[in-house]
Amino acid sequence: MAASTDRATSLKEFDETKAGVKGLVDSGITSIPTIFHDPNMHLSIPVATHLSIPTVDLSLPRPIAVDHIRSACRDWGFFQLINHGIPLSTIEKTISAVRSFHELPAAVRSQYYTRAILGSFSYFSNQDLFYSEAASWRDTLYLIFSPVRPELERIPEVCRLELVKWDESVKELAREVMGLMCEGLGVDPRRLEELSCLDGRGMAGHYYPPCPEPDRTFGLVDHTDPGILAVLIQDQIGGLQVKSMRDECWVDVKPIPGALVFNVGDLLQIISNDEYKSVQHRVVANSSKESRVSIATFFTPGKREEFDIYGPLLELISVEKPARYANVKMIEYLNAFLNKKLKSKSQLDPYKLLEK
Repeated sequence: MAASTDRATSLKEFDETKAGVKGLVDSGITSIPTIFHDPNMHLSIPVATHLSIPTVDLSLPRPIAVDHIRSACRDWGFFQLINHGIPLSTIEKTISAVRSFHELPAAVRSQYYTRAILGSFSYFSNQDLFYSEAASWRDTLYLIFSPVRPELERIPEVCRLELVKWDESVKELAREVMGLMCEGLGVDPRRLEELSCLDGRGMAGHYYPPCPEPDRTFGLVDHTDPGILAVLIQDQIGGLQVKSMRDECWVDVKPIPGALVFNVGDLLQIISNDEYKSVQHRVVANSSKESRVSIATFFTPGKREEFDIYGPLLELISVEKPARYANVKMIEYLNAFLNKKLKSKSQLDPYKLLEK
């Protein structure tokens, strides 16, 4: 009981600084607080240095690009996209803007610190801080761009223009990629868009400061994403790892200048009736001397009323392959995700149907 009380006190004290992990690093610590010690570090499966996730070239003829995306979504759940048309300068400016916010003086950052991530702009360290087994070594800024547009004046000026521009760019690219994904499933290219899958967008700008003990914690614990699709830009430091479905090992997602990382979410696995896979991924603690930055845009359906139901597409259900999942009520689905610890919290299990 005493240990539990001490941990709760330490978590509260850390949170009340409103300075995040960056504040700990700025204080000059040489070892990480015990609230960050992950008890499962020793259970980690090996990293396969000879494997890599697929890279898809969007400049290839459309049928070839469709085939490559289909294979990547089915076998890996992840791919890096190159020749996508978004200038490298736009990507670099977006990364720089997120870095600039996280490196503002603590007194300025703390004005945005909150545990409530719903709203125009929020800043916090560890969404699941108070109910995870261990805190992770990262801070996050978060914006919701849709279905409700943010109040732009509430976004810090240091990153406002760049993040708004990035949302516009990534939305149009996601529209194109979702169309290719649909073709890979053999359904109308507009099918996901018609389901409002472009209309729910949240953006997380993660900041991973150098960690003095990277072998004792993670930057982001293993998990799957709940929605349709996530699109990530990352700097050149690296640290993202994907769990291989075939080889039961972790695979480094090595940064490619200008590339975007796409991954399938749990809801897309449900909608695709298990054709596309949502897989576990994580970020190791930053062992470099420079802070790492990544920006993830999460796409979920924008229709979230009580009557908005999602499930396997009827076009993908047959006698040979019946529905693998029950229908999902969107509002309940998202609330369930937000009220759990992040680690390994797949949203699939409650909706799986028993095979007859």
